Amino acid sequence: MQFADRLQPLQSNVFADMDNAKIRVKATGRQVIDLSLGSSDLPTDQFILEAIAESLNDTSTHGYSLFSSTQDFRKAVASWIQSKFDVIVDPETEVLPLIGSQEGTAHLPLALLNPNDFALLQDPGYPSHYGGIHMASGQVYGMPLLAENNFLPVLEDIPEAVLAQSKMMVLSYPHNPTTAMASLDFFESAVTFCKKHNLVLVHDFPYVDLVFDGSPQPSVLQVDRDRQVSIEFFTMSKSYNMGGFRVGFAVGNRELIKALRQVKAVVDFNQYQGIMRGAIKALAGDRAPIERMVNTFKERRDVMLEALNAIGWQIPNPTATMYLWAKLPERYTHDSVKFCLDMIESTGVALSPGAGFGKHGEGYVRFALVHPPEVLREAVTKIKQFFDKEKSI
Repeated sequence: MQFADRLQPLQSNVFADMDNAKIRVKATGRQVIDLSLGSSDLPTDQFILEAIAESLNDTSTHGYSLFSSTQDFRKAVASWIQSKFDVIVDPETEVLPLIGSQEGTAHLPLALLNPNDFALLQDPGYPSHYGGIHMASGQVYGMPLLAENNFLPVLEDIPEAVLAQSKMMVLSYPHNPTTAMASLDFFESAVTFCKKHNLVLVHDFPYVDLVFDGSPQPSVLQVDRDRQVSIEFFTMSKSYNMGGFRVGFAVGNRELIKALRQVKAVVDFNQYQGIMRGAIKALAGDRAPIERMVNTFKERRDVMLEALNAIGWQIPNPTATMYLWAKLPERYTHDSVKFCLDMIESTGVALSPGAGFGKHGEGYVRFALVHPPEVLREAVTKIKQFFDKEKSI
């Protein structure tokens, strides 16, 4: 058989290697404490589940869910956007339901890129952003995110030759994996930059609510109020613990929404309408469930930082997301994959290697705080045993 060249960049995946390592450890009967996957362990709130359950006996929800049947959801999204960011959008032309925000970030490049066009992506960044570009036969220019720049790209450093062949820039703050946040001033500079260079500005916004100890993360839509160049992607997975229900949405420039809808039309329909009803309830609800979720991850952050500090691993205190982004011990500075493989083989603790997020992620490792405090403390105990054995701290 002969396969498309676009599959070549997708064949190497360090996270697949980590999954295989987890399988091997479990096969021996040992416990795995999985801190590698950013999938919330918290349950979906009961009032959301009840709305979904009530729909099951409504036979009008059992058919295909076409765009017209998502009108109530799109209106709920528009109302939520206005309430949260003081931005008014048209639910008919500027809102699009998605099967998780990853559907949108993966499919939008198909609407924007011709073969060999460039997309400007964060490095390190979320792996599916890269995958979407490769599937569209585009080229990736990785914008380095460095600690000395607060993990923000230096837009002026992007080569003119790359810009001349670029169609889109993808940002995501609060940022996975670095946990960094971006200011409204930074978004203003990014919007100005994209207008100057005729770029679409894509902002992936899954951690919109998962912010601790400070001001909320602003939206790109608060800067590009006329939606001239911007589209923003949201998900119900993090704020509402609905990862398995696969509900997301895009909000932004009507031409971009139209183009993404055209791609979506040949790939899939929408979710079951009962799930949409649950999502409407979630968006219209008060913030109490979200605040409980945020406080849970804040407590886990504090517990994990304290435990790691006690064994001598100093990690910056993140102000957002469900992650810690940690520099590796000196022995593993240039091989985060080996560190993670050695760690899980020795202790059963699974972490995400920084190299899996891009070249500039090397030298780091990501912790996902997706277990209760007692499990996190147990993981750190095992990590200490590993370090004691390795004598690397």
